[in-house]
Parts: sequence; structure tokens; C-alpha cells
Amino acid sequence: MSIESNGYVMKTYRSLCILVVLSFVFTASQSSAQQAPAPTPGVIRIDVNLVQVDAVVTDAKGKPVTDLKANDFELLQDGKVQKIRNFEFIKVKDALRTITVPPAASQTADRVIVPPPPASAPKPELVRRTIALVVDDIALSQDGVVHVRDTLKKWVNTEMQPGDMVSVVRTNAAMGALQQFTNDKRVLFLAIDRVKYQPGRIGTESFAAFTPAADPGETPPADVGFSSALQNAYLTGSLNAIRYIMQGLRDLPGRKSLILFSEDMSFTSLDTQRQTLEDRLQKLTDEANRSSVVIYAIDPRGVVYTGPTASDRPSGRSGPEMADMIGARSTQLISSQDGMVLLAQRTGGLFFASSNDLSSPLAKAIDDGNGYYLMGYQPEQSTFEKRTADNARYHTISLRVKRDGLKVRSRNGFLGMSDARPEASSPHTPQAQIAKALMSPFTTADLKVRLTTLFANSDKDGSYVKVLLHFDAHDLTFKEEADGSHTASVDIALVAFNADGDPTENVNKTWGFRIPKDAFDDVLKKGLVYSVPVPVKKAGPYQLRVALRDATSQKLGSAMQFIDVPDLSNGRLTLSGIVASADPPDPGDPDGNPAVRIFKSGGAFSYAYEILNLPDAKRKTQLEMQVRLYRDGETVFAGDPSELKSEVEKDTRRLIVGGRMQLTKIPPGEYVMQVLVFDNLQKDRSRVAAQSIDFEVR
Repeated sequence: MSIESNGYVMKTYRSLCILVVLSFVFTASQSSAQQAPAPTPGVIRIDVNLVQVDAVVTDAKGKPVTDLKANDFELLQDGKVQKIRNFEFIKVKDALRTITVPPAASQTADRVIVPPPPASAPKPELVRRTIALVVDDIALSQDGVVHVRDTLKKWVNTEMQPGDMVSVVRTNAAMGALQQFTNDKRVLFLAIDRVKYQPGRIGTESFAAFTPAADPGETPPADVGFSSALQNAYLTGSLNAIRYIMQGLRDLPGRKSLILFSEDMSFTSLDTQRQTLEDRLQKLTDEANRSSVVIYAIDPRGVVYTGPTASDRPSGRSGPEMADMIGARSTQLISSQDGMVLLAQRTGGLFFASSNDLSSPLAKAIDDGNGYYLMGYQPEQSTFEKRTADNARYHTISLRVKRDGLKVRSRNGFLGMSDARPEASSPHTPQAQIAKALMSPFTTADLKVRLTTLFANSDKDGSYVKVLLHFDAHDLTFKEEADGSHTASVDIALVAFNADGDPTENVNKTWGFRIPKDAFDDVLKKGLVYSVPVPVKKAGPYQLRVALRDATSQKLGSAMQFIDVPDLSNGRLTLSGIVASADPPDPGDPDGNPAVRIFKSGGAFSYAYEILNLPDAKRKTQLEMQVRLYRDGETVFAGDPSELKSEVEKDTRRLIVGGRMQLTKIPPGEYVMQVLVFDNLQKDRSRVAAQSIDFEVR
């Protein structure tokens, strides 16, 4: 493979940057045929015809056992042996591969490794592991937050796989743009950075400072009842967040892992007047089972010291007082882990504690789902006599392995109501159909659409996102008019969600258009492009989601893309979005325009972007540009830094730069080009700026 790249400052390059925004750009979007691996099957199915469960079997050393047959298991419901009718071993790990990480030596102060985005979001059939990293931030100490944050960053950077869909969720935060399931490392790093200490069930340290008991006859503190109610409210909030996450996982494919980081899940503080602890656990467990979620819990405190510390001010305390304090802390430690142990046991997961290196338990938890047994049986008709969660009986499931020396973990039961999944019924109204397509974690492809988001800024309009939509005209229903022209109508809904999950900007309109008779065949060949600017009032990370609906056939198409809108007020060096198109332009090429970016192997493409926030005219700059090319997260090309020789125009802090990349003998596939610009006269973090654009080679 040979790739050549060069960059140059441009004085009259704006025509390329705006050529796509005012008129139709006719392109085609046929995707190359690739054989996709078989999708991971759903794990849990609970109805009158089949109850299906999963199980992990390990030997005495904790290693997975993968060669068992159906007759090696005994499956019981409510103590009665069931005949196993369906049985298979699901291998996930074979579909995974290790990502090559750039060597640490290259991550120096002079050349920072900036993670690129993935070329495209994975399709459902390509997802191999779905992982929810749930940080119970209202139950973590300051030290615990630091350890969890560092561990998550390390795992995302070095262990995350191309087939992983991952979300970092805080129990004290909404499901915003940064909490969605993604394989985009930029989103995950930003989400991890938002994990901070929150006042809640835990103070700045895991144990409160010791205070001696009140003297006899002394009035106890008046806020004891309030503190107890507050603890209950915090714990209930965490459990509700976990349940909400599991409901969100239900539509995702395969066996899902929910990995919970918490220092306190003591169920003794739960209010059991309205609902018993067992009822609450049964419903939570049933929710996990129907969503195919396995809960793994990690206590990030490591080996916990329960003795006196400097903050306890132990001087003057009697020996019995100190012994009582140590005993109370030991009891508190055990109690704080009870909830995590129960949630893991009842869903077939694991609980990890007393590990000062969180990377090890995290890796074990995630890898635990790399292979599992899936088996089903036909339940008795009486199992589903009750139809609602309020009056349904909880049926226990127990599983044992007949072979000596092996351990099995599986789910322990379910509520006796049929698994009537609400997502099975399609929304009836156009608004509901579009809303479902907008909120789905995967794209809808009945109407194929490509989404491109480009950050831009102007002195007049401020910051905004230029949105380009390309969709295949073959998917639309056209009506032929009397004059031979063709008409169609498309409903377009576009929503920008901020990091807190709030919709900040939206576009809702119906695009009706007429194609002249002599242009119709060209439109079918090349497709249609719709362009709209979306103003952004506030800097920060956003997730743009778009849904299209053919008004006649009701076909739906959707797409989503993450974009981090920079804050230009901080003075940091910044790059606009990158516009790329085939070079030389070919009017007959349906693929080489900025909305599609499918280039021919052996050909070339040009690109342009704008450098923003350059130092003013009184300060000198020494700019260098470097181009990197990635495929599936691996670096396949890193050009030598080249100097950008130009003076900033008077009274402006902008510079338009263009480049050309020659693709010589480059294999077909999806790629990401990353452009980095360095100001070598600056020494702080503002000296480097990065921007990326994805493209495909055929």
C-alpha cells in the first residue's frame, strides 16, 4: 500500500467548502457486499412456549469450560427437573481481535496521540459485546472516583474491541449524548472525564470520622431520621438508574454486561414498608433477565483498612471505644457490599472486592461473557397463570453440572408472566415512528441515509454545524406527473442532544420536491443531498440524530453522529470540519462528493479545513500539519509533519488550508483521516488541534 499526502495554505479555496450547501448533489450510496458474521442470538426468552437461560461454567481454577453437552446439565424450575430442548454454546471471543495501540513512546509532549473516531457505527449484526459501565457516583469516595476514572480510561484505550458497544453511565446523571452506547472512543473519554465526586451516600472517605457515643442522658442528634431517609433516597435512586439502564439495554443484541462500580449498596437502609426487599430484588432480577443483562459488581476500595486513622482523632479514646469502632466499620463494610453480591448472584454475574488494581476485575467481568451456554425448556402451562408483575409468582431456576469439580453460574428465576415485549409492536403514527427511529441506538436502513456533520464558525453567525444528508432515491416512492416529472415527499426530523440528554436544537420539516423528466434517471443513479445549518448556542459534546420518513411508503431511515463543538472563547487552536471530495472532480462520479466520500483505489481526493483561533498579528506562529490514516482503529499511515508557511491575514485569526491525498494501491475498506495542526511556538495544551473525516475506498 502506498499513500501520498500534501497540504498547502489556500487563499481561494472557499468554493470547495460551500459547493455542497445550496443545491442537490447527485450521488449514489451502494454499499460493498461483505459477508457479515452471524448475529449473536438473544439470550433470554420467557413465554408460554419456551424459557431460555444462559450459564457460564468454570473449572476449579476459574477457567471457562466449553465442551459440555446438554446431558451434562440438570435444570430445575421450582425444584422440578426440566427437559432441555434447546442447547448451544455461544462463542463471542472468536469474533474479537486486539486493537493495535500506538507505542507509548510516541505519546510525547511534542506529538500527542489524539484518538480518531470510528469509520462508522457498527451494525447490529456486527456487535459482539454490549457493555454498560455504570458508575454509582453518589456512592463513591474521592479516591474511589479517581481509581474508577483511571481504570475506565485505560480499558477503553487498550482493551476495547471493534465489535464492542459501550456506554459510561453515572447513576446521578441523565442519559445524555455522552451516555449512549457507542464504539467511538472520543465519546467514551469525554464521558469518563465527567465522572467526578458527588456528595451522596459516601463522604470524601469511605468511612466517616469516628465520634464517641453520646453520654447517658445526652440528647441524640436531631437529624438521624433525616439522614436515614436521605440514605434510602440515594440508594433508591441508584437502583432506579440501574433498572432504567437495563430497560434501555433490552433492544440491543446479544448478552449484555452491566458492570457496576460502587462503594455502598447496603440494602439495610432501604424502605421496605411499601415493597419488601425480596419483592424489589425479584422484580429487578426479572428485569435483568428479560433484558439479557448480567450484572457484575466491583468495589473499587480494594483492600479496606477498618482501623483508626488520623481523621478519627483517637487520642483520649478508651480501648473498648476503639474496638467498637473497628467492629462497627467491619460490619459496615460487609453491609455495604450485600446489595452488590445479591445483584451479581441473581443474574449470573460476579462480585469483585479487595483488589487494589481495578484493571484485573474489570477485565474478568467483561471477558466473562466471551462464551456461555444457552439452553431452553418448555415450562408447564401453570407457570403463566398470572399475567402482570404485581400478581405473578416468582419461579426459581437452579442449574447444576453433573461433571465433578465444575462450577456453574446462571440466573435464579423469573416472574410468571409472558415476555410481551413492547418493542415488538410498531408505532402507528408518523410522529411515533420517527421518534422511535430517532431514539434507537442503531440506524434504520429501510431508507438508506448518510449523515455528515461539519463544525463551522463565522464572524456573522457564530458556531454552527453544517449537516449533510445523502439518501438513496431508489428507496423513495415517486409519483409520475402528467408532464413526465416525478414528485416525492420526505419528512425530516433532526435533533441535537447535549451531554445531559436535553434536546437543544431541532429541525422538523417536510421536503417535497419535483424531479424533471430528463433528470430522473440521474437522480436514481446518484441519490439526493439535503443540507441544513444547525446553530449551536453553547460549546460542548452533542449527538445529532436524524430520521427520514417517506410520506407515501412510510419507509424509515435514520443516522446519528457525535460532534464536539469547541469553545472558541478560550483562545485554543481549533480546526473546522474537513470537506473532502474526489480530485479531479468528476460530474459522472456519484460517490466522490463531500456528502458520500467514496473514492476509487488508485485515485485521489482533495480536502479543505479552516484553522481558527490563531494568535493575533502581534504574535508569531510556526504551524506544522500532520496527516494520519486509520482503519479499524489501527494506524495505517502517518505522514511527516510539514510546515504551513503563511502569515495570518490582517484583523483575522483564521487560515484556510487545503490538501491532497493520493491513494495508491490502498486496499478497499473504511478509513478515517485525521489532520493535526501544531503551533510550535506555544507550549501549553492550546498548541495542538485535531479534526477527522471518514471515507471509503473501493
